[in-house]
Amino acid sequence: MKKSLFAILAVFIMAAFTLTGCGSGSSEEAADPGIPDGTYVATFTTDSPMFHISEANNDKGILTVKDGKMTMHISLQSKKIVNLYYGLAEDAQKDGAELIEPTTDKVTYSDGYVDEVYGFDIPVPAIDEEFDLALIGNHGNWYDHKVKVSNPVEGDDIHAGSAIDLEDGDYQVDVAKEGGTGKAEIESPAPLKVADGKATLTVKWSSPHYDYMIVDGEKYEPVNKDELASADEDSGIGSIFEIPVTVMNEPFTVIADTTAMSEPHEIEYKLTLTLVKD
Repeated sequence: MKKSLFAILAVFIMAAFTLTGCGSGSSEEAADPGIPDGTYVATFTTDSPMFHISEANNDKGILTVKDGKMTMHISLQSKKIVNLYYGLAEDAQKDGAELIEPTTDKVTYSDGYVDEVYGFDIPVPAIDEEFDLALIGNHGNWYDHKVKVSNPVEGDDIHAGSAIDLEDGDYQVDVAKEGGTGKAEIESPAPLKVADGKATLTVKWSSPHYDYMIVDGEKYEPVNKDELASADEDSGIGSIFEIPVTVMNEPFTVIADTTAMSEPHEIEYKLTLTLVKD
């Protein structure tokens, strides 16, 4: 009988040891980030055009990797988002939830204008994988979002290499587009004009139903409005825009409004420009 009791007790002890595993497999254990400890400039993307990094920083933030744990600092577009939560909105509202508090950041636009916005330090579980990040605005409502961190490049200067390093002149660039339904395309290669150090891209859509585009918060209307007045899908005429660009070989965000649906709808796209060499 004593042997049986000892045997049962031994089983319980072994089971408890296996479950605790002396910390092995714990959610607190740092995962392998796949990149060495250090500081990186990385891209931060979300599932909503209303929640994004300040246009001054071109969707970029500073990623810090230390002891296998990753944290990214992002500067948002305003002070309207007052807290973030690593997880779901319903959990953010529970007692004891650890909210991510804001910092006050200064961002500098290409024209020299300086703005004060809120910034946040967010934990990053993995590169190139979506994760849940909830937010609460100054109206007191929580919202769920999916976000992703990608393209880490060693360094700590968000604006390094972002300017278009081309002499004044006319160029052709390949335009890679991400986002939308895929039904409307952008003509590629496309003309790129650089004058006085500023670059302008001519965007020609395959559809005539785009009535404006938004780049860095500025709205641009089609340059061929008269032609579009009598255009339809079979005419071969598409909406044409001339928009400013400040980066090459990396994605930047634009918003295009389409009237092809039952009501106008703004769609977020990522464009990447690559110079066509002679």
